[in-house]
Amino acid sequence: MTDLTERLDMMEAAIKKPGFRKSAGRANEVNYWLFDYPPENELEVRERIAHLKAENESGANDFTLAVFDLYDIIIDFLENKNFIEKCFDFEKKKGLERITKAVSNSMKFNDDDSFIVQYIKDNTPDNAVVFLCGIGKCYPILRSHKVLNNLHQAFVKAPVVMFFPGTYNEQELILFDEIKDDNYYRAFKLVK
Repeated sequence: MTDLTERLDMMEAAIKKPGFRKSAGRANEVNYWLFDYPPENELEVRERIAHLKAENESGANDFTLAVFDLYDIIIDFLENKNFIEKCFDFEKKKGLERITKAVSNSMKFNDDDSFIVQYIKDNTPDNAVVFLCGIGKCYPILRSHKVLNNLHQAFVKAPVVMFFPGTYNEQELILFDEIKDDNYYRAFKLVK
């Protein structure tokens, strides 16, 4: 198997190809991609994303790299609503499952007009490539299939690459080598 550095190099080369930014992916599906990696390599992936973002901001590419850390979006939302302390207290009293449901309902994770989908739509310029990261940090509050499925309904103007700390075989995701997510993903594996 190819090592992570080589796979990241291949991902970088793929997103820089002009054809990558066409409106449809393989077989005219949406242009949504998933880059999976071992969770223990999270910091290496974060460093590469930061490097690509800095390179892009210097004008090195003919597109804009729009990077969205889903965890940061959730935390910013909760802080802006003054919900952080309330969430801590609610979790202590009711447990993780209840706070997960409360945050999900508050941010409308299950709706096409969810806060995250709207945030991505509002903050993605034309001629962009969208990176979604922070998936592992959000678990179990936000499940990656909800983001992709809801985004698919409302956002097709740019290719989307989701960075997933686990294994993806284009049929199911495996998070932390033990939690299987067999929900349907409208995404192709970016690099084998």
